[in-house]
Amino acid sequence: MGFVGLGAMGGPMCANLATKSPVPVCAYDLNSAAVSTAVEKGAVAATDLEDIARAEMVFVCVPGEAETRSVFLDEGGLCEHAREGTTFIDCTTATVDVNREVAETLRSLGCEFADAPVARGVPNAVDGTLSITVGADPEVFDRIAPWLGYMGSDVAYCGPVGTGTVMKLMNNMVLFENVSALAEAMAIATRAGVDRSQVFDLLGQGSADSFALRRHGAFMTSGDYPDDRFPTSYSAKDLDYALALASDLGVDAAGARLVRERFAEVMERGLGHLYSPVVYELFEDK
Repeated sequence: MGFVGLGAMGGPMCANLATKSPVPVCAYDLNSAAVSTAVEKGAVAATDLEDIARAEMVFVCVPGEAETRSVFLDEGGLCEHAREGTTFIDCTTATVDVNREVAETLRSLGCEFADAPVARGVPNAVDGTLSITVGADPEVFDRIAPWLGYMGSDVAYCGPVGTGTVMKLMNNMVLFENVSALAEAMAIATRAGVDRSQVFDLLGQGSADSFALRRHGAFMTSGDYPDDRFPTSYSAKDLDYALALASDLGVDAAGARLVRERFAEVMERGLGHLYSPVVYELFEDK
């Protein structure tokens, strides 16, 4: 096995794969400290992408479309060194277009590709309980699903290449709209006299309960927004991908556009490195 990209999500994913896999896992990242951490978890350090491409199955988890394009398609990238018969799985939240471009290039080289972006966040990456949506040929999915199961508790087949990414983008779009709605609710409720510590506990007792309320709401309640989780700048990137897809398909995603504007304001304030519940700070000043 090979694994490229050992960041906030990829690092713990690689650790789970290395711990549970019956075969060795080679790990690569531009950050040598991240590679050292992976080695401590049982992986073997790879020297470069050519080294990684010797694996029979290669997982990639990088920040976005630009990085996916670089890792696969740039000079010295995985496609240049790919060996016939290798299966590549991209767990990045990227775009359908880059998924299909990479898949077509790899197919011409006798290789297989699947897009398998992951959802639920860093704690679930650590626990190995991610949700993974997969776009691939059915036989490719059947082959890679057990390996994805080392990193996720829910591995779902969505259809051909690109559909895993479609569902991940929709997941994130709905999540971020929910987070934005929670910020609105907190602002309204507290200004109307409800104690800040009670707002989400009370909402959670009714039909407004949700994953976002339970995972993200606690940070709005405390006002403590971590910098070691999925940053708002990455959330904005994913919304851009979702909005571009909506535009291509003729869908007016007005709710998502509003959230993207709010994320832009968060980043303008220098808070883009913080977890997305920080969007509530936009209401604190008003």
